[in-house]
Amino acid sequence: MTATTAEPGGHSAAADGQGHITGFGTKGYRSYVLTALLIIYILNFIDRGILSVVAPQMKPELGISDTAFGLLTGFGFALLYTIVGIPLAQFAERRHRVWIMTVCIALWSLMTALCGLAAEVTVAGITIGAFWILLACRVGVGIGEAGCTPPANSLIADYYPPKSRSTALGYYAMGVTLGGLLANLIGGPVTDAFGWRMAFFVLGIPGILVAVLFKLTVKEPPRGYTDPPGTVRKARPRFGDALKELSGKPSFWAMTAGATIAAFCGYGIASFQSLFLNRSFGMTAGEAAVMINAPVALASAVGTVATGWLAEKFAARHPNGIAWIPGIGLTLSVPFYFWAFTTDNLTFCLIGLCIGGAIKYGYLAAQYTIGQGVVSAQMRAVSTAILLFVVNLLGYGLGPLFIGALSDIIFNMQVADLGAADLTRKACEGAARAKLAVAQQQVCAQAHPQSLQTSLLITAGLYAVSGLCFFLTCRWLKRDMVAKAS
Repeated sequence: MTATTAEPGGHSAAADGQGHITGFGTKGYRSYVLTALLIIYILNFIDRGILSVVAPQMKPELGISDTAFGLLTGFGFALLYTIVGIPLAQFAERRHRVWIMTVCIALWSLMTALCGLAAEVTVAGITIGAFWILLACRVGVGIGEAGCTPPANSLIADYYPPKSRSTALGYYAMGVTLGGLLANLIGGPVTDAFGWRMAFFVLGIPGILVAVLFKLTVKEPPRGYTDPPGTVRKARPRFGDALKELSGKPSFWAMTAGATIAAFCGYGIASFQSLFLNRSFGMTAGEAAVMINAPVALASAVGTVATGWLAEKFAARHPNGIAWIPGIGLTLSVPFYFWAFTTDNLTFCLIGLCIGGAIKYGYLAAQYTIGQGVVSAQMRAVSTAILLFVVNLLGYGLGPLFIGALSDIIFNMQVADLGAADLTRKACEGAARAKLAVAQQQVCAQAHPQSLQTSLLITAGLYAVSGLCFFLTCRWLKRDMVAKAS
């Protein structure tokens, strides 16, 4: 006698061989699960981005340098997020994915909330600064968030049949944009009204409740439930085999270099955008978030979709379009960022940031299309993993740290040239500046905003280098593409 597995909504898995047509569960239940995964992905990006939103208020209070802030927003999060993500993805291939996600959601949400408690503490006579407490919490957020997307994608693949999977994944992917928007629209006003610590509590604690609800209401589907009958699961391709195949694909490495530089610039600028608006235009965290950051995020989202659509339209007549379209967008974004970071008019700044953000993001679609298109089918997942490892570790990890460190170097050079070599960044921020002599306040008024502005201008200029890498990709792309021959 063969046991049957009852699915949510009364549908029975005894309907042998129909999973690849019907999916797992009823249509309504699948929609519920997909929406739950979208909400979780939104929380993922809210908790990832909230630190940059509260920065104008948090940074002066904690007295940390721009370099330290770059470490918190970049490498402190990205290092373990990137490294832990690989074994977690492999673990999710064999273990209970709903449980893995539940634990990870609760972990990153708890760590986000604990960021709000960051303060100097003394343990056994040893004083630990608020920066180190905050860094430990950010590392915890990174570890937790590493366990979100791999199992979520796997769950979607088993809930949705192949014909509906692309749409489902597109719906889930909206979490990136919506998370960034809500981090600004909620976190900014909460920071202005109740303080930066409350923003971490408000945005972190609900995630713990979501984790519990997710575990109680979402079922673990049978692995491979939507695979067509007779599907043979191939042995997992080896990492070394993928590297061997990619070693003969220069278009992959040129594209990876371009995508990494673009991420380096993008993550860095996004991390320091609120601080720039605060120093150059006197905006509060809430004003910067709602009036500038949210519209820029929306324009960037629209641009991502539009450039992806444009590349798809050009693909038939111009196969290399998937590389040169983002190359053009990245290169053209440079003058708009220069305009945004040098104008004294806030409206012009907003327009420049919106246009720059809208035209540069064509590389996102290109990196996945090229990354998977130049290798054989069984190597696509591994090639994507290699791409994301490099982009996240070097782009996300080093971009914010570079801008912060360069800003501090330029600041120290400027204050020395202005005859105030002993002046520190901490003394120029927040209420501390009012305690300085008038001459020192004047030095702060010049060096404090200009050092970050110069760092952002230099970083924005690197988008042109990224664009060049995508143009170089065209040189080998037609030869390297595997998909065109099949």
